Amino acid sequence: MNKKVLITIGVIVGILLVGWGIYTIMEISTHDKAVALKEGSKTKWANVESSYQRRSDLIPNLVNTVKGAADFEKSTLTDVIEARAKATSVNVDASKLDAGSIQKYQKAQGKLSSSLSRLLVSVERYPKLTATENFQNLQSQLEGTENRINVARNRFNESVRKYNTYVQTFPFTTFGDRTEFEKLTAFEAEEGSEKAPEVNF
Repeated sequence: MNKKVLITIGVIVGILLVGWGIYTIMEISTHDKAVALKEGSKTKWANVESSYQRRSDLIPNLVNTVKGAADFEKSTLTDVIEARAKATSVNVDASKLDAGSIQKYQKAQGKLSSSLSRLLVSVERYPKLTATENFQNLQSQLEGTENRINVARNRFNESVRKYNTYVQTFPFTTFGDRTEFEKLTAFEAEEGSEKAPEVNF
C-alpha cells in the first residue's frame, strides 16, 4: 500500500472519529438540556399542585366559620365540601403531564372554584359573619392563595412552552430521543375561569 493511500485512509478515519465525537457530544448535550427543561416543568407543576393544596387546606376553616351562621344554606356548604373531596382525590403523575391527566385535574379544580365562588357570594347576605376577624383573615388568605395559583400556573405554562419548543427544534430534532421526550401539556383554564373567584365582601 502506498503512502498516499495510507494518508487518505488515515484522513477518512480521522474525519469519521471527529464526526462521531461531535455527534456523541451533541447527543449528550441535547439529552441533558431536555432533561433539565422537563425537570423544570415537573417542579413548576408541583408548585401548581401546592398552590391548589393551600386553597384546599383553607376550605375546612372557611366552612367551619360559615357554619356558625345558624340559618346558612347547608346545601351550599355541602357542595363545597364534596367539590373539595373530589379535587383532592385527583392526582397527576408529574413525569407524564399528559393532556388527559391535566384536563381531569383542571375539571376537578374548576368545580371546586365554582362551588367556592357560590359560597362566597352567599356569605354576603350575612354581614355579622363577614365582619368577624376570623372570616376576614380567611378572606385575606384566600385572596393571596388565588393569586399564588395564578402565578404558579403561568410559570408552569412558561416552562412547558420552553420545553416543547426545545424538543421540536434543532438540535434536538436531529440529536435527541423523541420517544423519551414527548411534548408536555400546558394548563389551560376552563372558559370563564381566567379570573380568580371573587372574595371581596
